[in-house]
Amino acid sequence: MSGLHRFSRTELFIGAEALNKLRSSSVIIFGVGGVGSYAAETLCRAGVGRISIVDYDDVRLSGINRQLHALEQTVGQPNCSVVAKRLRLINPQALIIPHREFYSPETAPFLLSEHHDYVLDAMDLMASKVHLIKTCRKRNMPIISGMGGAMKRDPTLIRVADISRTTVCRTARSLHKLLREEGIQSGVTVVYSTEEPAAIPAPDERNAHLNPDADERRSKAPQGTISYIPALIGLTMAGMVVNALMGE
Repeated sequence: MSGLHRFSRTELFIGAEALNKLRSSSVIIFGVGGVGSYAAETLCRAGVGRISIVDYDDVRLSGINRQLHALEQTVGQPNCSVVAKRLRLINPQALIIPHREFYSPETAPFLLSEHHDYVLDAMDLMASKVHLIKTCRKRNMPIISGMGGAMKRDPTLIRVADISRTTVCRTARSLHKLLREEGIQSGVTVVYSTEEPAAIPAPDERNAHLNPDADERRSKAPQGTISYIPALIGLTMAGMVVNALMGE
C-alpha cells in the first residue's frame, strides 16, 4: 500500500489493481431517492471515480424516513444537488456529475451521450425503466434495476436475479411483462424482495394529509415504506456493480 489514504482499508482488502479499476470506472445512477441515494454513496465510498446522478425531484419532508441525504436542512433542495455535494465531501477526487432531469425518450440522448461502465436504474416510473433498459441494451451498457421496496419489512428476503426468474415481486412482474412486449425476455439483472407486500390500508381522514405534492409524472399513489428496505436494495445494487467493475 502507498501510505494511508481514504481508501486504505479498501485497498488492504481488494488490492491496488482493483482499486485503480474502480477509480477509472464511470457509473450513472437514475433516481437518487431511497434506493438510489444509498447506491450512490456506496459506490462513492468504494472508490468509483466518476459518478453521474440523474434526478428531477426535490428533497421532501416525507423522504426523511428512507433517503440518505434527506435532512431537515435539505428539504426543498434538488435531490441531485444535495447528493452531489455529499459525494464530493466523501471523495473530493471523484468526478461527480449531477443532472436535474427527468429521464424520458426526449432526454435519453443527452443523459446517455457518454458511455458508462455501468447503469443503475433506481427510478419509480415504469415507462422510464423500460425505456432505459431498452436503450442500455442497444448501447451494450450493463444495467441493474431496482424493484419496489414499499410495504415490505423483511431484510432477509432481498434477492438478485434475472428478470425472467423473479418471483412474488409485483414490480418485477409488471416490468417483465412490459419488457416482453418490447421483445426482451431475459438478460436484465434486478434486485428485488420475495416478501409478499403488506395490504395497503384503506384511505381515511387520518392519513389523507400524507399525499405528496401532485406531480403528473408519478405513475401511482404513494405507498408506505420502512427505512431499511430501500437502503438494502440500493446497497445490493451497488455491491453487484462494484464486484462487476473489479471483474469478479
